[in-house]
Amino acid sequence: MYWTLDLAQHLEDAPWPASKDELIDYATRSGAPLEVVENLEELEDDGEIYEGIEDIWPDCPTNNEDFFFNEDEY
Repeated sequence: MYWTLDLAQHLEDAPWPASKDELIDYATRSGAPLEVVENLEELEDDGEIYEGIEDIWPDCPTNNEDFFFNEDEY
């Protein structure tokens, strides 16, 4: 399972909080790429409710500083 910002953005408007099955259903209905559905299918199915993408992808960048190159550092 791997996540990228491009893949994660397809779950931005998902009905959080959601179960694994609800997320798979949402991704399928919204036309998300097959990789998103495959990643969701790889989640453990222990009945857990996910509150947001951070629960699925803990290393997800969360602020704009993670996206920009700081020229002053180099």
